[in-house]
Amino acid sequence: MMIMVLLSFAFIALVIGGVFAFSQAKEADKKRERVMAIIAGNASHKATVKLDSEGKPTEVAVASANPSDVKTRLKKAAREQKAMNDTKSLSSLIMQAGFSFSPLQYWIGSLVFGGGMSFMLWSTSMPRGVVLLLSFTCIFGLPRFFLKLKARARQRAFLEDFADALEAMIRLLKAGMPVGEAIAMVSREFVGPVGEEMSRVYDNQKVGVPLQDAVRKMIPRMPMPEVQMFATSVAIQIQTGSSLSEVLGNLSGVIRSRYRLKRKIQALSAEAKISAAIIGALPVLVSLALWGVNPSYIGLLFTDPTGKMLLTGVIVWMGLGILVMRQMINFKV
Repeated sequence: MMIMVLLSFAFIALVIGGVFAFSQAKEADKKRERVMAIIAGNASHKATVKLDSEGKPTEVAVASANPSDVKTRLKKAAREQKAMNDTKSLSSLIMQAGFSFSPLQYWIGSLVFGGGMSFMLWSTSMPRGVVLLLSFTCIFGLPRFFLKLKARARQRAFLEDFADALEAMIRLLKAGMPVGEAIAMVSREFVGPVGEEMSRVYDNQKVGVPLQDAVRKMIPRMPMPEVQMFATSVAIQIQTGSSLSEVLGNLSGVIRSRYRLKRKIQALSAEAKISAAIIGALPVLVSLALWGVNPSYIGLLFTDPTGKMLLTGVIVWMGLGILVMRQMINFKV
């Protein structure tokens, strides 16, 4: 009976997670379709002008580009867009967290960690169904959650120094230093994620990779709008020949404005976050207080089969409630 209840709760949680993942995937598909529509709209056309005996135009015929060429370009653009959007795969997540191990090494470490935790939990008096669920979480959930935390911390550290790095590049470019040397100087002067990423850009440029491609390779490692704007600015400057210092100056101002907006949103949503934290921690604190006052009163939740079932249901639904509250107050700019 206990195992059936646990499996039911696990099934409900998986269904909710699947619906959320499906909605996110549909949104990503719509965004990709919009990008492909823009690419298709920019397809080139050939114009043929017929002249009379005096050299005046008499007829203009506009011929569409070869459909096979357009289809090939669209497929190539789709592959490039898919590679740039592939920021949630395991290998990309490892790069975003700043680690250098392979996905195979990650899975080996996850299995070792999950096996050790499973052995420790199996030796206790916990129900076997709960032990299996916790073991599954230790193998597939906690390591990936740790990588996401490290990736977010690294992105925050990158964003704090990125605007200053751009302004340093602006001063170096105005002083007459080439772009490559300016990037190398920034990689030496700044420590942390900014220095590491700029160093990678400089190393790629030294081996012959064009600057715009070297900058675009930062996007899978730092999937942030600021990095995408930086890559777009560099590509536009190379294609149009405009002043890179002016473009980077405008980009630095935009990044600082976005950073101020994020801080303002954090300040305005602090009350809601504190309320959610109090609501989530209140049942745990009350349970601990009851355990200290009268252990036998609340001990039925750990000894009686019905109490164990109720406790499991409370944990599952409280966890889902915390996730829902977190989505509601997690504002993105």
